[in-house]
Amino acid sequence: MNVSDMKTKKELERILKGCANHRRVEILLLLGEEPELTLDQIASSLDIDFRVASEHIRRMGAGGLVIKRYQGRHVHHALTRRAKNILTFLGKLE
Repeated sequence: MNVSDMKTKKELERILKGCANHRRVEILLLLGEEPELTLDQIASSLDIDFRVASEHIRRMGAGGLVIKRYQGRHVHHALTRRAKNILTFLGKLE
């Protein structure tokens, strides 16, 4: 199957932008090991500002890489199947 048949070029761009940053890769790796983290937990684990983590999660969400589960005031984040496939791909890079 041709890549252009799977997604539009804009959709592919959004997916790639969702993981095209070292912090987003760190978040992918973190959520791969510890799913269901809140934004505070992600920011704390990576020692980054809450607002920075929030923007990265927003971009990852736009790329279909994270899903959110609301529990009261807390929002838990987990990887989508697409993000897990990207992690597998990244693991194969040398």
